[in-house]
Amino acid sequence: MGVRAAPGPLLLSAALLAAGCALGLRLGRGRAAADRAALAWLCADALVHGALEGSFVYLSFMGNIADSDGFLASLWKEYGNADARWLHFDPTIVSVEILTVALDGFLAVVLVYAILKEKYYRHFIQITLCVCELYGGWMTFSPEWLMGSPSLSTNHWLYLWVYLVFFNGLWVLVPGLLLWQSWVELKKVYHKGTSLEKKFQ
Repeated sequence: MGVRAAPGPLLLSAALLAAGCALGLRLGRGRAAADRAALAWLCADALVHGALEGSFVYLSFMGNIADSDGFLASLWKEYGNADARWLHFDPTIVSVEILTVALDGFLAVVLVYAILKEKYYRHFIQITLCVCELYGGWMTFSPEWLMGSPSLSTNHWLYLWVYLVFFNGLWVLVPGLLLWQSWVELKKVYHKGTSLEKKFQ
């Protein structure tokens, strides 16, 4: 018997990512391509953290996802086919998600503002957010890997490559690229500062 994904949860995830990207691209009109791409990602990131992961935290405190009803619960039940820890109150997962919803979602919104208004603290917030995102991914999977991944279902391409690798990989790849962008920009500022200092000596 083959694995069949519930279309509703997958469509909602895709819709949130698409809506966030569209909003970010609209906000970033007239800006450099790198900043438009960053804004697209950050708007999608904030929506996913707030709407999807926020619902997970709420449902987790109301009871287990496995025992919950409703459309958002069905989304997490579907994801739970790939990672069973999301179906029951796993303290590590819930703790990481509380931090993700409360801190990462807030930082994404602050960073959108910092980019749009060209604030001096933009790269400080960007680095902080990216480190938080990477830490969240590490703490989500590292304890599981150390125990031999008993909760992960990797026997079907959908669960392995779409749910586990693609959806979680986005929150490794994009923060990594944004960290690199911050590194390059801060390096430029440093070299510009040292050049001016030498010029006036």
